[in-house]
Amino acid sequence: MSRYLMNIVSNRPQLWSWLRIGAGEQQLLIKNSRIRILLVSFVMLFFELLCIRWIPSYVRYLSYFNNFILMASFLGIGLGMLSARRQRFWFPPFPVLILALIVIVTLNRFDLRISSTDVLYYGAGEVQSAHAENFIVLPIIFGMVTLCFIPLSRIFGQLFTKVPPLTAYTYDILGSLSGIACFSLISYLSLPPLVWFLVLSIPVLLLTSVQRLWWMIIPVVASLIIVASLQINAYWSPYYKIMLRSAPHNGYLVDVNNAGGHQTMIPWQYKEPFYRRVYSLFPGRSFHHALILGAGSGSDTSTALAYGVPSITAVEIDPVIQQLGAHYHPDHPYGNPRVKSVINDGRIYLQNTKEQYDLIVFALPDSLTLTSSNTNLRLESFLLTQESIKAAQSHLSKNGLLVLYNYYREPWLMEKLVNMVGSNFHQEPLVFTYGGWGRAAVIMAGPRLATLPSRTFGPYHEYAKNKNANTLRVIGEGFYPLTDRTPATDDWPFLYLHDRSFPSLYIFGLGMVAVYLLAGVLLLAPRRVLRRFDWHMFFLGVAFMLLEVKSLTTFALLFGSTWMVNSLVSFAILVGVLLAVLVNSRFKINHILPWYLLLFGILVFNFLLPPEALLLGNPVARYALASILAFTPVFIANIIFANSFRDSETADIAFASNLIGIMVGGGLEYFSMLIGYRFLLIGIIVFYASALLISKLLPTEATKLI
Repeated sequence: MSRYLMNIVSNRPQLWSWLRIGAGEQQLLIKNSRIRILLVSFVMLFFELLCIRWIPSYVRYLSYFNNFILMASFLGIGLGMLSARRQRFWFPPFPVLILALIVIVTLNRFDLRISSTDVLYYGAGEVQSAHAENFIVLPIIFGMVTLCFIPLSRIFGQLFTKVPPLTAYTYDILGSLSGIACFSLISYLSLPPLVWFLVLSIPVLLLTSVQRLWWMIIPVVASLIIVASLQINAYWSPYYKIMLRSAPHNGYLVDVNNAGGHQTMIPWQYKEPFYRRVYSLFPGRSFHHALILGAGSGSDTSTALAYGVPSITAVEIDPVIQQLGAHYHPDHPYGNPRVKSVINDGRIYLQNTKEQYDLIVFALPDSLTLTSSNTNLRLESFLLTQESIKAAQSHLSKNGLLVLYNYYREPWLMEKLVNMVGSNFHQEPLVFTYGGWGRAAVIMAGPRLATLPSRTFGPYHEYAKNKNANTLRVIGEGFYPLTDRTPATDDWPFLYLHDRSFPSLYIFGLGMVAVYLLAGVLLLAPRRVLRRFDWHMFFLGVAFMLLEVKSLTTFALLFGSTWMVNSLVSFAILVGVLLAVLVNSRFKINHILPWYLLLFGILVFNFLLPPEALLLGNPVARYALASILAFTPVFIANIIFANSFRDSETADIAFASNLIGIMVGGGLEYFSMLIGYRFLLIGIIVFYASALLISKLLPTEATKLI
């Protein structure tokens, strides 16, 4: 053993050399610079998506902060590229950093618990609390993800100096397109993380030099072993990690992203009483055609079947949760011929269906993740807006009833929904509140309420508090008076935000990002690079990120918040970028000002057009209009970017400056919670105008040689 240790010590220079990046790597497995750019771009995009999907499945509640992981990836790429011109530089290789990230998540299984009354997060019935040490979780994860991207993007920056700028950018886009396509296929097939990391490992090893290949295989294999051990007995949907645990009455508990009892599959008789409230209020098979939005694993459908509803349409966004309900729910509701199962976004189903229902149920729609890493939207954000309730109302029969129930946890959240429902139906909704274990409520509105015997219910009032905390019973009932709570709308779809505001929770988070940004730039970027930081490219990056956010939210509203819609939109945006690059490579655009003016005109038109104007009945016409309004400015914006980037003699610094701007734009997206998504267009115009002004004042600064 001592001899073995002495050999290690004596070979220390050789062991240390494999940590160094860019230090005499001559025998490359793939030497072609263009192919290496494509592979690095694929790895970075694929790893970004992997982090967004994999880390929150073990770090509770981090799904609500996916955009921080996105900002960390852009920061890491930007810092790595800024450091590419530093001659003496050492850093742990990418596979070693991945292994470190996996080990940190595995050993700690961080429980990121969020204590906030300004913004609500899933936690049915539980008291949301947070310990002081809990607040270090987000900085740790953010820092680790940032570090992982630095060695990759340093190689990326060095390659950008060897290939003409537009050629390098073209291969970058092709690699990103491949990454999105590959991860979308993985999501479609619901493949486990072991496959994700295997796919990631192949191009990573191809990018390694011959001398370090065997050293890199060791952390890669170790990472795969740990990932494989973590995924045992887990199901992976396009949105969540799902575990099934035993529950009473031969049922199952559906544990999603380590959040505990997200859903329970038990016989309908043992479910919470609010599931049955509408049927006990209107007995005798009085409903004939029911629509259940957020059907989940089938408990709401099972209850409707038990009360004799002859025709049920059950809409669920997560295909794996629906499949688990079909296989394991003790009542087997999805196997009943009276049930029609639909895998889709509930809001989109409301917009596209032609059917009328005498009962529409919003069945505990409360997700555990954001719809996209670019936005602060949750999966159900557009399902629970004023306009969505109006759409549901339009599909009610003349004697129909709309029902919402959930653990609303805070009185103000229930009051907000009561106002949204009541203002659409022009009546005070009938409300039942439940206390004891959790804080739940049932909200009802519609013509069917008029059939209740007169004086059955008066104004809303509450009874004595429930002393038994282990049971859930009615503590209040009656017609609830409307208040002045700010409603969630398609432009401001933040139901779980108390009011239009910028919560301190996010302010502190963005402050953390700013600290990482300043520290990283000062430590890693040479001073001569900082002096040539391209502010024109920076403002183009800020504006483009906000433009991409606006495009994603538009398509989420019009076509659903599903993973497929987001993948297709991201893919389409990159195709638009690629087309803009091809235009600039084929045609010499000498005057860029007309393109700026055209972009400003389209953005102003988008601002003046209210969101509801896009909700056309014909899906084809809706897609055509949305594509013109969302993708045309993306294409023009990239004409402007590619035109500036094409002639850059410091392409690596220009690209890094643009990435830092994109990261800042991701942080500014949070202002939508204060002003709504429509007014983000004003910010987009301001930042593009700033880029234009800088290009006119300092036209040659970005192209000077270092």
